[in-house]
Amino acid sequence: MSARVAIVTVSDRASRGEYEDKGGPGCEDWLRGVVTSPLAITRHIIPDGRDSVAAMLRQLVGEKADLILVTGGTGPAPRDETPEGVADVIEKELAGFGEEMRRASLREVPTAILSRQTAGIAGQSLIITLPGKPSAIATCLNAVFAAVPYCLDLIGAGWIETDPAKITAFRPKAK
Repeated sequence: MSARVAIVTVSDRASRGEYEDKGGPGCEDWLRGVVTSPLAITRHIIPDGRDSVAAMLRQLVGEKADLILVTGGTGPAPRDETPEGVADVIEKELAGFGEEMRRASLREVPTAILSRQTAGIAGQSLIITLPGKPSAIATCLNAVFAAVPYCLDLIGAGWIETDPAKITAFRPKAK
């Protein structure tokens, strides 16, 4: 059975068709290059804002998405309210994801400290927020994805296998 992955691009300009979405395709390309198990991927583009993010996430959690990647809206600008929308939906925050993504990004750009990336669990969905630039998305996913398959196992979500030459998924050995 395919793991259900939803990719949400948060951008006023992309949602109005004024800007080409690069974050959504960047997420999908990264996943397809690393994940070896079947994936059913949907992509969505919504405007910035706490309410639009929360509404989309509630819909996707209700549709039983296993993994939800949200790209964009994680900076300090006034319309960047993705983390607030996520906070309205999640039941458990996984702060280590944001910490590790910022640590990896800081090796490449000093402004990574401005990032407000996070992750959390809602129902049986893992939600991870990411920057909007494809190279930054790759940096962040490379930093944290080894933990994603086991997290999905723990919450009863879909199964994901990775190409160990690219990312070695960590799963504890059975006793």
